[in-house]
Amino acid sequence: MSYHVQYHGKLSRAAKNVNNVLLVSFSVDPERDTPEALRDYAELYKASPSRWLFLTGEKEKINYLTRQGFHLTIAADSGSTVEPIIHSTMFVLVDRQGVIRGYYDSSDEKALEKIVADVRILATEKN
Repeated sequence: MSYHVQYHGKLSRAAKNVNNVLLVSFSVDPERDTPEALRDYAELYKASPSRWLFLTGEKEKINYLTRQGFHLTIAADSGSTVEPIIHSTMFVLVDRQGVIRGYYDSSDEKALEKIVADVRILATEKN
């Protein structure tokens, strides 16, 4: 999770002055990213639980959410011990009704600026 979390940290800092924003990090590796490990990540990145959640669950449900809910890729066993699961590094912007409003490359600084701008717009919308 550490690779993707560093970009969430950037997003968290960039959007810190925007109200009504909740960042949610889903672990795709529940065997390694236990609730305790996720708590450690949250502490490491000084994540406020009211603004940034770290979630895990059953692997099958996570895979279903990733593929069917967010329409992103995920594949088991990359052969790497650092990142054993191949998964998307996209940020997904979801509104209060659960509608996907955009996809953003987490490693692209311009995409980070774009998602913060889009979050500001979304935060002003009613419902």
